Amino acid sequence: MDLHGGDVTNAAQKAIKDAVSHSCLCGLFDIIGLTDPTQMHVEVKIACPYPERLNHQEVLKAVPFGSTKLEVVEGGLSVRGLHVPELGEGDTIVVAVAALTVYVDVPE
Repeated sequence: MDLHGGDVTNAAQKAIKDAVSHSCLCGLFDIIGLTDPTQMHVEVKIACPYPERLNHQEVLKAVPFGSTKLEVVEGGLSVRGLHVPELGEGDTIVVAVAALTVYVDVPE
């Protein structure tokens, strides 16, 4: 969510960080035996208003490890909020939704 300025990239980064902070991947290490988090592949799907404004490279910087793939679709929410000049341009609140799917190679 970007409360001031309608920045979809900022909103998407926050959505990714929120998704990561609400997940637990310890089973990948304990059960599957993953030893290096960079071996993960993370597919990120972002739904946001104005998807053409999204900076793909900046958004993927929010994924802490692994290789990444990004899909962006129209969605999320854009509503009018309060304009506070000191906090940014405009009065648009932008909400992005992120879904992260983690893949790993499972040893046989």
